[in-house]
Formats: sequence, C-alpha cells, structure tokens
Amino acid sequence: MQAVKRVAKRALATAAAASLAVLTVLVLDTAPAGAVRPPGIPSLSTAQSELGRLTVANESNGDSYDRDLFPHWSSVGGGCTARQYVLKRDGSNVETGSDCQPDSGSWQSDFDDTWTSTVSNATIDHVVALSEAWASGASQWTTAERQAFANDVNSPQLWIATTSANSSKGDKDPAEWMPANSSVRCDYVKAWTHVKYLYDLSVNAAEKTAIQSHFDTYC
Repeated sequence: MQAVKRVAKRALATAAAASLAVLTVLVLDTAPAGAVRPPGIPSLSTAQSELGRLTVANESNGDSYDRDLFPHWSSVGGGCTARQYVLKRDGSNVETGSDCQPDSGSWQSDFDDTWTSTVSNATIDHVVALSEAWASGASQWTTAERQAFANDVNSPQLWIATTSANSSKGDKDPAEWMPANSSVRCDYVKAWTHVKYLYDLSVNAAEKTAIQSHFDTYC
C-alpha cells in the first residue's frame, strides 16, 4: 500500500497541470523545428541520487503479465490520445487532422538516429516496458494506476522509435539492451532511472549495475 501511495504522490500529483500543458502545446501553429526528446529527463546528479534510492529486488509475477492490464493510448486531452500527442509534440512540421491524427510530418527515432516521414513507422516506445513494470511492482497497482503509467506524457516514459528499434528493444532493461545511437545513451539511462523512481518500481542487481556503468561511460 505504501508503494501505491508513493506512486500516486510522485506520478499523479501534477495531473491538473498536465491537462493544461497538453492543451497549451496542441494549440501551437508549428511543430518543433527539429527532433526533441521527451520531457523530464533529469540531470545526472538527480538520476544518480534516484538510482541509489531504488529498491533492489528480483523481478516477479512475470508469467501473469497481460498487456491489456495497461490500458494505453488513452485520451490525454484536446481530442488526442497519448500516442497522437507525442507524435505532435516530438515531431517536426507535423500536420494533424481534426481527429488529432498526424497526416504528415517527420519524426526522429533517437534510439537508432533514423528519420521517418511515415506515421506508421513512428511507433511510441515505453522506455520502461509495460511487462518490465509489471514484474517490477506494477502487478500490485490498480488498473487506473497502470493506465496512468502507460499514457504518461509528462515524464520521459514515451519515446518515438522506428518499428525496428522498438522491436529490437522489446522489454529488455539496460543490462540487456542499449540504443545503437551512443549519443542518446546517457539520456536513455537517466530517463529509465527517473521513470522507475517516479513509479517506485524496483531494479534487479544486474540492471542497477548496468545503469551505473552506463552513467560512468556515457554521462
């Protein structure tokens, strides 16, 4: 119960502000001039502190994971789903229809440093995969809390990735997979650590060791 309360405190306290932020971004006439990374990536010192505060535990309940337990691509305001919102927020020269679905634009997959102008190839990756979250503590959450996690547009949880990069990453943690683009690796592990901290998710020993090594190497 304490973990759930911390999740609510850390991740859901800014819900009202989040709705306003979504509406504010969506009324902009122009998309970002270039690729941008998701918001909320912390400084190295903050990420280092957060890593030290994460609970180290073996993953559990993995065999009971079901993606449907994390309702995703829900509405985040302004007529947009979380996926549509991220494509608008982090794309370049994005034009959308009245349904908020992008009709045109270009998107950079930072994981493999690849640009695409095909909307279907601009997938949205959960940096901490839903199955990883489930095995690290989310199995104890309510469906509403898992929905908030899966559609969190305010933390660095949702990244644009090409289909191939998203498939390559899958549900692997930083001990098992890192982006091919080395220039994003520092931000990637800081984002991973921050999301785990925000949602009070645990890390296993190999995962924590790998994150520290990546901090030392890429940051």
